[in-house]
Amino acid sequence: MRLSSSLALGLFLSATLSEAAKISFTQRKRPNHSPQKRSGKTSFRRPVLAAASSTSSGNGDDADLSSFHDLLYIANVTVGGTEYPLQLDTGSSDLWVKGASSPLPNANQTALTLNVTYGIGSTYGHISYTAVEFAGINVPKQAFIDASEASNPILSYGVDGIVGLGFSKLSSVDNALTNAGQSDGKALLSNLFADNPKEPNFIAFALQRTTESGGDVEGSFTIGEYDDDYKDVANSPKISTFPASDPTRWTVLLDAIVLANNNTVIPLNTSVAGAPSGKAVVMLDSGTSYTYATKEVCDAIYGNVQGASYNSALGQWVVPCDAEVDIALQFGSSVYPIHPLDVTPKSLSDSTLCVGSFIPQAVSVGAGQFDWLIGDNVMRSLYTVYDFGDYDSSGNMGNPYMQLLSLVDPNTASKEFHADRGGSASTNISYRAQSVSATGAAAAGGSTTVDVSDKLADTLNKLQAYLPALLAIMALNALVVLVLVAAGVVYLLRRRSSRAARARRTPGRATPMPLHRASSYIEDTPGPGPGGLGAYQPVSMALTEDTFVPPSPAFSKPGFGDSTIRAGDRPKSVA
Repeated sequence: MRLSSSLALGLFLSATLSEAAKISFTQRKRPNHSPQKRSGKTSFRRPVLAAASSTSSGNGDDADLSSFHDLLYIANVTVGGTEYPLQLDTGSSDLWVKGASSPLPNANQTALTLNVTYGIGSTYGHISYTAVEFAGINVPKQAFIDASEASNPILSYGVDGIVGLGFSKLSSVDNALTNAGQSDGKALLSNLFADNPKEPNFIAFALQRTTESGGDVEGSFTIGEYDDDYKDVANSPKISTFPASDPTRWTVLLDAIVLANNNTVIPLNTSVAGAPSGKAVVMLDSGTSYTYATKEVCDAIYGNVQGASYNSALGQWVVPCDAEVDIALQFGSSVYPIHPLDVTPKSLSDSTLCVGSFIPQAVSVGAGQFDWLIGDNVMRSLYTVYDFGDYDSSGNMGNPYMQLLSLVDPNTASKEFHADRGGSASTNISYRAQSVSATGAAAAGGSTTVDVSDKLADTLNKLQAYLPALLAIMALNALVVLVLVAAGVVYLLRRRSSRAARARRTPGRATPMPLHRASSYIEDTPGPGPGGLGAYQPVSMALTEDTFVPPSPAFSKPGFGDSTIRAGDRPKSVA
């Protein structure tokens, strides 16, 4: 059923199913607004980066809107029994409502107040509790900001606040309550999934476009189920968040950007600590209309388009409206073409002026936790599933991940582009998935195949993370082995030396041994003895067991022919 409303933005809601929930929403463009340069840098305590455009009326909120763009996705959320139109935002985690008065009906205010300052605008109010119903699923006690003061562009369009669809880790409300010693400040989806542990813990978006000025744009948002038209997303690869466990935001690794002309690959780099080289860490944010990337990437996308130029006043590239720019993003081994109508959207105030939706502006949000902010200009080409991770048998929630389903056929998209912009459609547009190394760098020359599967790449990434520890353990083991070997060698050498010493030891002596010291009877003999006289001591001539005794020489007695030795014979000296 479509709800009638005086809102500047149309709204369409449907009844929910028994357990899962599906919401269809409609979005309306605001005409006659020129794109403006985004003022200042952003700080990521704001939940919205882009919303609907409007004709400026001179007040502060409308002035801020000049730095926003043309689309805003909203749905009804029942807070304390009252229904409020709120923006759906995957880039934030807090629920805040600016009602007609504060406190809101049926809300229990606490003494805690929270002042959340955004890049554009701010919100202030008491942290309160009340029952919240979202997509037909009820949370009996939900913490939120009951805003007594708020300055935000979305309020100019009948939107009463924001429902953040991110992780509790990003929630300012949860952080404030935790610091106060309370544990009941979890984000809305965290509570919703905890109250329904048997149901799938995911949400899914289909964001559509229109080429008619001021026309309605219908899309769908589901909780715990897929849209019937996009059920094939269940078979899509699971894209792990980065980091894989306990992430702060919906950030994933982008592997490559491919241009259709000759499948040119735009080099990627990252400034995020721990991210693999050759990739970019990107956040997919439904609260952002355009995509904010590095200057090098934006220059590579639009720099070779004939007639395109960078407009420093706008902070964007200005592109001829009939110039078709065909690009695709690669996550893992899958390539997702982006509709060319979303790469160079028309200015709402000048139909002859088209601008680049990839904006070369540094992202100062998130304290270096991601490189790019990917918005609705990309998400309209995808059916996007944000899965918080399913509960296991022990009640523990698994790691989160995303799944994407391409909604764009490049050749059909070219026909749609030229039907709106004029000129002839391109044919045979195709993209080749780039080879992805273990570090995630895309091969410069391109390839028709991907030589590392998602599971293998994930395994290699984990191996890379643990490799230093493994090498350290291996080095320690090698050192221990070397020490043991050295000790064994030393032991053997000492043992051999001991044996050799024992083998050289003699059992006796062949030299005279002195008996004792005695005075010499030879007088006046120089020597070291007392009185300067030499000391003579007799020596033992006793034979030891190892003394060699030569035999006496043979002799004969003259006159005896037989030369026989008889008793009493003595040898005659031969001297």
